[in-house]
Amino acid sequence: MSNLPNTITDVEQLEELLSRPTEGVIETLRKLDGDILFLGVGGKMGPTMARMARRAADEIGADRKIIGVSRFSSGDLAQRLNGWGIETIACDLLDEAAVGKLPEVANVVYLAAMKFGATGNEPLTWAMNTHLPTLVCRKFCQSRIIAFSTGNVYPMMPIDSGGATESNPVGPVGEYAMSTLGRERMFQYFSNQLKIPTCLIRLNYACEARYGVLVDIAQQVWSGQPIDLSMGYLNTLWQGDANAMALQMFDCTETPARIMNLTGGETLRIKNLAHALGERMGKPVEFMGTESSTALLNNGNQTIDLFGEPAVTTERLLDWVTDWVRRDGASLNKPTHFEARDGKY
Repeated sequence: MSNLPNTITDVEQLEELLSRPTEGVIETLRKLDGDILFLGVGGKMGPTMARMARRAADEIGADRKIIGVSRFSSGDLAQRLNGWGIETIACDLLDEAAVGKLPEVANVVYLAAMKFGATGNEPLTWAMNTHLPTLVCRKFCQSRIIAFSTGNVYPMMPIDSGGATESNPVGPVGEYAMSTLGRERMFQYFSNQLKIPTCLIRLNYACEARYGVLVDIAQQVWSGQPIDLSMGYLNTLWQGDANAMALQMFDCTETPARIMNLTGGETLRIKNLAHALGERMGKPVEFMGTESSTALLNNGNQTIDLFGEPAVTTERLLDWVTDWVRRDGASLNKPTHFEARDGKY
């Protein structure tokens, strides 16, 4: 990606960067037939990913609808999406009749999920993460589906392992992670039974200026809070790169469902990240807890080999996040709880 700024001045520029299509996305959409529907478009990644698809379709002159589905129960997201040329449909996705009325489309991006607030609300978590895929697969049995999962389905990995690859056995910790494995199993079942070309994306973690593990650490450094080292290492990548790589995974939909990890190519040490942010901010850094020999680590090499290295380096992302936090830029106010080792979110 060319013409990357040294700093991101405001939300408008941020969302333009997050939705800027790469050549890879443009080529994928050039080959792809039909409209694209984003289920759960109201989450952290949905709006800019849908906008990226819209911009790519416009660039190639494709007469294609980009449709975003969400509850749209508050805020102005529907109006913003409409302003970007994205059609919107308000829908409670757990309402089977409402799902049945959604338009038939050739391509579906499944983003709906329940994570934060899962602890203490386990029935809804399981309904969203394991029942909803059944409704979606029955409705869109003639479509291609790329469905977001999470690296949380993997067990903790040794910090020198390079992270879990797609061939590693799963080992989810906690009910949230177990329910996300249930989501995968439903997509796999229906991909087999109904011959739905599917790609399951195991992501951790996407980061932008308003949200992500680096934002969590930066906010703690800026405010003088100690950094918890319980989860001493992690993977992350710029959300714009995650959006682009995810859309290119329409090229990877298969029956049986294909599994793809999505993350940056580095295993990053929390202590080093905190010191790097502290140096940029001119702030001392305090720590608490002890690093473990294992962490929730994801190996994204298969995806990087297919689609290329992320355009935004960790150093540039640290610069952007530092500047944003120092200027008290907008926040989604959704801590990632990356430090949790018990699977409780």
